Amino acid sequence: MQQELFALSPPHPPVRIDEPDPSGYLPIYRVQLIRDTAIPTPRPQFRQSHDVADLLWQFLGEVDREHFVVILVDRKNRLIGIHTVSVGSLTASVVHPREVFKVAILSNAAAILCGHNHPSGDPQPSREDCSLTRRLVQAGQILGIEVLDHVIIGDGAADYYSFADQSMLHTDKGESHD
Repeated sequence: MQQELFALSPPHPPVRIDEPDPSGYLPIYRVQLIRDTAIPTPRPQFRQSHDVADLLWQFLGEVDREHFVVILVDRKNRLIGIHTVSVGSLTASVVHPREVFKVAILSNAAAILCGHNHPSGDPQPSREDCSLTRRLVQAGQILGIEVLDHVIIGDGAADYYSFADQSMLHTDKGESHD
């Protein structure tokens, strides 16, 4: 009987959603990733956290608020692109895993590097930074998109914190920890 429900439904022409009262119609969506602009990068592939910090300094410069970005890489850790996920205040930026991974999925990234700045100049992670990093690592494990690092930049190009360098991304069993 269920077959009858779908087999004989008459085709309906698409309607524009700006027409009056489109009730009874299901909107059709298209999702796109649009390349906005480009910045020069000294290397097409990152090998250490300092490379990530250098790119963050180049991309974020002297911004006065906290910016959270995701750097997208392919299976060989070659750079695909960079995306600003959130712009916050002097002390915080609201970041949710779905926003971080949305662009990674759309760009077919195999892995991501996360980064943000601390306008205070102190790159030491807050409790919230550690908690967010754990959640991102867990979400990445579920999605099959590895979080390679989370880098926080401070006042100078040499002033940064890397969760990977501090072994704060994975345990031997692949679990995240503080």
